[in-house]
Amino acid sequence: MAAFIGRAYELARLERLLAKVVGGGRAGRPGRAVLLRGRRGVGKSRLVEELVRRAGVPCLFHSASGGTRAEQVAALLDEGAASDLPGARLLAGRSADSWQAALHLLAEALPVESPSVVVLDGLPELLAADPGLEEALQAAFARELSRRPALLVLIGSDLAVMEAVNQRGRPFYMRATDMLLHPLSPADVADALGLPAAEAVDARLVSGGLPLICREWTPGLAVPEYLRRALSHPASPLVVAGERILAAEAPAGTQARTVLAAVGAGHRSHSAIGRAVPAVPRASLNRALQSLVERRLVTASLPLSTRPSRETRYHVTDGHLRFWLAFIGPRLPEIARDRGDLVLARLLRSWDAWREAAVKPLVRASLRRMGGLPEGTGAIGGYWTRTDDPEIDIVGADEEPVGRRVTLVGSVTWREDRPFDRRDLDALIVRRSRMPGADAGTPLFAVSRSGSATAEVTPVTPEQLVDAWRPGPPPPPEPPGSRPRTG
Repeated sequence: MAAFIGRAYELARLERLLAKVVGGGRAGRPGRAVLLRGRRGVGKSRLVEELVRRAGVPCLFHSASGGTRAEQVAALLDEGAASDLPGARLLAGRSADSWQAALHLLAEALPVESPSVVVLDGLPELLAADPGLEEALQAAFARELSRRPALLVLIGSDLAVMEAVNQRGRPFYMRATDMLLHPLSPADVADALGLPAAEAVDARLVSGGLPLICREWTPGLAVPEYLRRALSHPASPLVVAGERILAAEAPAGTQARTVLAAVGAGHRSHSAIGRAVPAVPRASLNRALQSLVERRLVTASLPLSTRPSRETRYHVTDGHLRFWLAFIGPRLPEIARDRGDLVLARLLRSWDAWREAAVKPLVRASLRRMGGLPEGTGAIGGYWTRTDDPEIDIVGADEEPVGRRVTLVGSVTWREDRPFDRRDLDALIVRRSRMPGADAGTPLFAVSRSGSATAEVTPVTPEQLVDAWRPGPPPPPEPPGSRPRTG
């Protein structure tokens, strides 16, 4: 089995749930359920496999594979008969005409005195084939599964569907622990790949924190060399992961896929996206964007200041998919004919500009986790106008979407050849003067890959960005006037 990367917190959380099953918990009802959701490829199934391996408990693992309800029910019983459940022989040759009947048979095969794990992977797909599965699960869990020392794990990649299952009024509401699995953090990537902080951030931009890509990445390998190796193999995870995500969530030929490709190409405003897809009518464009946002494929952001704004900007939410749409997807034919060298050359020519734009959402997410920000900072975002004049990379405010007070403004300079310097500072001061809610006393921050050469800003280093994702409080940024640091 491939190496298991990171996930210490998430694995510990599942282990605590399994311990409650083992310990008996509620009188007569030791069973527990968990709804495990997360983007396709983040390692949900692998996490549960690792839980079962470490716990050494019997498990039935059923993955949705398409087909009718009858075919899925039959597959569940076949997998149960072939599993290591103590009562597996009771399922051999059995059949059922509904999910409720199949789950009843499954409950009879579960051990009564020892723990077990039951996994239904691909719950949204199973529900699409038979919406009645929700009621069947509710009935089976209430009457039988919760009375056994069993952990029922329901896994799904469609975030909206998984969230809906746990909403008020739905059959399974409040019966399961809700758990969202994020991609590997920058700290996880740094530890797994053995890279310095700045290179680990770059690797996180490429991989998006997908474990499949990180497992392929030779520890210590710099980003350009990894890209060279991965692009020489048409079946490498770097090449195929994005296409698999899109095939499931935005199939080729749909307007949503066309609009997503435009956002991935760097078109951020509604008007720019519309110009990039002239064949998509305005009403269809609006529906496609709304659908992409609801499915968490695209993030819609508003500028953060003390003044309301409707200047929405869009970016691809998934880090790897953002990279894939920009560099891999449009060049799949070249990769297929073993000309990954051409793709790499084109990528490296655009790398610096793309990276400096792509790192900004990650920087903002890291700052939200950091201590030591100016007092009263309750929100981190960016600021822009219709003409992007000015555009400010980092804005802190007391609240969002409209703050009462701006607590900081900052710049992101993710360059390898020079630090944040006097020219950058002068430009930031000018932008601050045009920022609603900011004044000459608003603190200035500089997030730089190569350090800061001026003492008039609070510098934030790659090491601090990575450490913000580690357990415990990260060290705060150094205040202005500290010894300037350079790469």
